[in-house]
Amino acid sequence: QVQLVESGGGSVQAGESLRLSCTASGPTFSMGWFRQAPGKQRELVARITSSVTRYADSVKGRFSISRDDAKNIVYLQMNNLKPEDTAVYYCNAEWEDPYYQLIDSWGQGTQVTVSS
Repeated sequence: QVQLVESGGGSVQAGESLRLSCTASGPTFSMGWFRQAPGKQRELVARITSSVTRYADSVKGRFSISRDDAKNIVYLQMNNLKPEDTAVYYCNAEWEDPYYQLIDSWGQGTQVTVSS
């Protein structure tokens, strides 16, 4: 079972930056970040598989996802943060079990609060 540990959340003013980190306890196939604001469904923010990245339209040009495969870490650099980015951010990873099945793992979540 691959476990995920997130760090880097906090409270900032609009226009400021934060970097989230997520460390996996083992190798992963793809890694990504989701977020969930109060009263809303969890949504994909960004995902990276090998060198292929995917972003939600709302964060394109402001957020950047990257990974260090040697350390099993994925980063989410968040620039020009807006109040609507306020949410709990969850790390997600897909990994292959001994039976070649893709399994999903989730982190515990980290709060990001952006004030205007």
